[in-house]
This record gives sequence, C-alpha cells and structure tokens, in this order.
Amino acid sequence: MNRKKAILIKRKQGVDNMDENGEILGIFAFLIGIPLTISIVSKSDSLVWYDFFWLSLIVIIGLGIIISVIYSSISKNLGKKTNNQNVYIQKTNGNILKNTASDDLRQKATVQEKKKSPKNIDVLFKELNELIGLNQVKHEITTLINTVKINKLREEKELKQSPLSLHLVFSGNPGTGKTTVARILGEIYRSLGILSKGHLIETDRAGLVAGCVGQTAIKTKEVIDNAKGGILFIDEAYSLSPQDAGTDFGPEAIETLLKAMEDYRDDFIVIVAGYPDLMKNFLKSNPGLQSRFNTFINFEDYTLHELLEIFTSLCKQHNYIVETGAINTLNGIFENIYSQKDESYANGRTVRNFFEKSIKRQANRLANNSTISKKDLQTLVTEDFFDKI
Repeated sequence: MNRKKAILIKRKQGVDNMDENGEILGIFAFLIGIPLTISIVSKSDSLVWYDFFWLSLIVIIGLGIIISVIYSSISKNLGKKTNNQNVYIQKTNGNILKNTASDDLRQKATVQEKKKSPKNIDVLFKELNELIGLNQVKHEITTLINTVKINKLREEKELKQSPLSLHLVFSGNPGTGKTTVARILGEIYRSLGILSKGHLIETDRAGLVAGCVGQTAIKTKEVIDNAKGGILFIDEAYSLSPQDAGTDFGPEAIETLLKAMEDYRDDFIVIVAGYPDLMKNFLKSNPGLQSRFNTFINFEDYTLHELLEIFTSLCKQHNYIVETGAINTLNGIFENIYSQKDESYANGRTVRNFFEKSIKRQANRLANNSTISKKDLQTLVTEDFFDKI
C-alpha cells in the first residue's frame, strides 16, 4: 500500500514539473517569436502587416518545438547523471544501513551470549548445598559430578573412560525437590561441557502421548527437539506404561524416547521421576529402559524440622516475619500436617501452598485498615494461619 502511494506521489510530482516547465517554455518561445516575426515582416516586401498574426503564431509554435527538443535532450543527460548519483547514494546508504544492522545483530548476539553464559560451577554447587534437607541426594549428585569430571580428565589423558550413563531415575514423593535438583544439575553439566545448553524441559504423559495412531511419535519428537542440549525431565513417567495398556499409545512414546537417547546421547539427558514403587514397575516394562537407566537417586520426605525451615526460608525470601506470639501456633499447625499426611500431602509444595494462603489472609486482614505500617506489611500473625469461619 505504501509503495503504491509513493509511486502515485512521484507520478504527480512528474506531471506538476511537466506543467511548470511547459509554461516556462511557452513564455520563452513567445518572447523570442514576437521580435523575430516583426523583423521578418519589416524586411520582406511581399508580406504586409495584416499577415503578422498568422506568421507570429507559426514562428512561436516552431520555436516552441525546437526549444522543447533541445530542453528534453539536455534534461535526459542531466537526469542520467542525477540518477547515477542517486543510485550511488542509495547503495552507499544501503551499505551503511546494512553494516549498522549487522553491528546491531552482533551486539545483540553478544548480549544474548553473555546472558546464556554458564554459571560458575562453584556457585552451582553452593546452590545445591543450600537446598534444605536432601543430604543423601546432595551426596549422590556430588559423586556423579566428580565421576564425570574424572572421566573428562581421563579422556584428555587419552585413557579409557569408565562406563557411565547420565540418564537418571529420581524416585520420591511429590514436592521433595526433584525438579529443582534437575535444573541445577543441567546447569552443572553445561559448565562442565557435557551439555551445550543445560536447560530443563519438564513434561509428563500429556505432553508426550496423543490420542490418535501415529501422532504420539510426532508429539514426543517435538518435545525431544526442544530438550536437545539439555535435560528432559519426565514427571510421573510410570504413566507411560500402564499395567493394562490395551490400545494405549504410551509405549510408542517410550520407543521414540529410547531411540532419541541413542541418537543424541552426546548432548541429551533424560531424567524420569515418580513414586518409588511405580518407577520400578515402569523400568521393568521395557528392556531398553533398564539398560539406559541404571542410576537411581531417592528423594526422601522432608522432616518436620525441615518443613518449618522451608516456611522460614520462604518468609525470608519475600520479606515476611512471624510474630513471636504466633510461632508456637505455627509449629503446632505443621506438627498436625506432618502427622496426618494424606493423599494431598506434597512436602515442600504443601509448605509453599500454606505460605501463599497465609499471605492472602494477611492481605484480607490489612485491606480495611486506614493506616498500614511497613511492619504491618511484613508481619504474619496467628489470624493469618487459619481460615475464617
């Protein structure tokens, strides 16, 4: 639309220039033609003064044609030079713009590369060790990382490497930190050069299995492509191999996954996660799974003390404190939660949900106050731990 408009504007400008130039040429021909006609009539014996009108008209038209031809010829030559200059200027400007755009892209790429640069491995180990609880998990992850380091050193010294599968089984109940540890592990692997990106892609049965024949493989491949260079974390992986499979498409997803683990073994890691007993049954469902997943890390439930520590950590992260008089009440609530675990219990996730509800109750309590101090905004009281009846 803009291009058509530009063409129309240029055409209109050309017509306007032609009209303006035509008027100038006409005046010029008239000014020269009248004196020339007078000179011809005065010097001729056969012409009389009443022939002046017709003769002047002929002379003016003739001069106009001659001047127009000369003007047109000069204009074309000047136009070519101008166009050549314009083309040169446009090319120069184009090159400048192109170079500027390239510089901008290079700068953006540099910025993106800086953003994506791997974290220092010591910083990552600090993040891992600062996680609440999970002492056995931390030990096993550290052992795994040290084994990877030594294998790389052996490779550099041209020594045979000890066999090591980096695909893992994380077993444990919900909310025990499996996803958090997997994310840190991916970044550690990137820092060591094991993975090119080190990112984490989380999925489950719904993200891998389709409802039509032939679609599951396509769906699973898309997820795998997104995870290349990093870790694919499959939660509740046992749901891919239900005991009464029938016409279930879960096994198709498993076969596609096993092929990808072989094809991209140098830059692709899979972590399957779920309840301990169900994960054992999952690995038995396919011989390929047993051969590729031989490292098990168990995530135990948090203790009562660790649950309270998680709540305190959340308060610290978000600038909240528990009123001194409410601490005993809070301890009693968590003792009750811990002793009466049911199907909805989810360890750290249960603590986070309780914390978020407490924040909402505090908001309702403070919303109608005319004056609210900074301390009010930070403090959680006993009332914030219970729903109003």
